[in-house]
Amino acid sequence: MEEPERAGRPTSGADRPGGVLVDGEPPRRPRWRERISMTLDLIRANPTGRIALKIFIAIAGAVVVTIGIALIPLPGPGWLLVIAGLGIWAVEYHWARRLLGFTRRHVHGWTQWVTRQSLVVRIVLGLVGLVFVATVVWLSLKYSLGIDVVAEAMHYLATH
Repeated sequence: MEEPERAGRPTSGADRPGGVLVDGEPPRRPRWRERISMTLDLIRANPTGRIALKIFIAIAGAVVVTIGIALIPLPGPGWLLVIAGLGIWAVEYHWARRLLGFTRRHVHGWTQWVTRQSLVVRIVLGLVGLVFVATVVWLSLKYSLGIDVVAEAMHYLATH
């Protein structure tokens, strides 16, 4: 899928037709992504490889998403792992690619909205997030390990 030669600024790469890059042209994919894409295409060329790749992608994505879902109520990268698992599934499954795009758009929209807000609103949002995480950690410790951190802290403050 080579493009015809167009006028633009010269590039150092001679791999482009005419060695030019048009200003509005999207940047080239990194070399490692091209290698991965080529490797996946070679695997998909064989019917057995295609099935094995689908099974591998399904299992790897499921493991990452499951770990991410387990970590959501705990402090850690729960949502990040869920999104990474979606990224793994998106290699083979169109529904995952669409869901990942939906997630990216909404996270980007939320980020843009937060950055437009005043400092007071951002501080309030941060505090609400911290209270939410602290509540989730407290409930997780209380109901999974039987440790009531709040009761222990109150007891410590009352005795000292």
